[in-house]
Amino acid sequence: MSTSPPPSPAVLAAYHYCVVVSSQHARNFSYGARLMPVPQRRALSALYAFARRVDDIGDGLLDAEVKETRLNEARALLVRIRDGAVAEDDTDPVAVALADAARRYPIPIEGLDELIDGVLMDVRGRTYETWDDLRLYCRCVAGAIGRLSLGVFGVLPGARDAARAPEYADTLGLALQLTNILRDIREDAANGRVYLPAEDLRKFGCPEDTGIAEPGADADFAGLVRFQERRARELFAEGFRLLPMLDRRSGACVAAMAGIYHRLLDRIAADPAAVLRGRLSLPGRQKALVAVRGLTGLEARRTARTARRERP
Repeated sequence: MSTSPPPSPAVLAAYHYCVVVSSQHARNFSYGARLMPVPQRRALSALYAFARRVDDIGDGLLDAEVKETRLNEARALLVRIRDGAVAEDDTDPVAVALADAARRYPIPIEGLDELIDGVLMDVRGRTYETWDDLRLYCRCVAGAIGRLSLGVFGVLPGARDAARAPEYADTLGLALQLTNILRDIREDAANGRVYLPAEDLRKFGCPEDTGIAEPGADADFAGLVRFQERRARELFAEGFRLLPMLDRRSGACVAAMAGIYHRLLDRIAADPAAVLRGRLSLPGRQKALVAVRGLTGLEARRTARTARRERP
């Protein structure tokens, strides 16, 4: 927990900007973040706002060369933050908020460098032959965010196996990202991206190019999705080991965020072909219910039961 003086009005304004960005563009994130005390919620929003900026560069319509320049500029900003060179009156609210958060919490800022590395893989059109290859990408774009967030959450003093908390946070990020990849198969294919490992596509008779969105009569698309779904469940089961290491509010936040994605995975498993018809999501009321259950501890108990069943 931070013991620094309260933020100045300028810093509060920067945090407010980041909170608005996260509430408008990351509903799943927001449902969990709302369960945190205000200072930690602000810090998480600053992390998200920077991550959103990096993602927007990678997903935008700029030429690849321009995208790389913008990503290098984002990396240079991280150097300024690490060096304490961002002033409170800086004109970039994300920089101001993230710099303040990094002063208040032991956030491993280098994780945002990894995020940039992952987005560069997208910009350069990288494809993935094996799960180990894809795992590296997922660690960059999602596992790193788990480890960064852990810096804000903190680990309970005396927590059993606490040294493995960053590993579990990383693994939970991988589970969320693999769920995202399954959810977005159609959208990604339309944008010329295929994330699932090529060896898995061949195993189930699915095209290795963007034709995965139209797998063909001979392809076992449902088998492919369920194979990846089981992999995601194993990652969830391992990542859920983090929950007992967190305090009540942090555990509620993580249980809510992960619970939303875990339930989305249930929907994908029930009807794999649904991801070809459009982007799946949980209704807002169900997300709100998961968040409430997170705060009461019910969602954490549900994930613990699920982890015991699904752990290999």
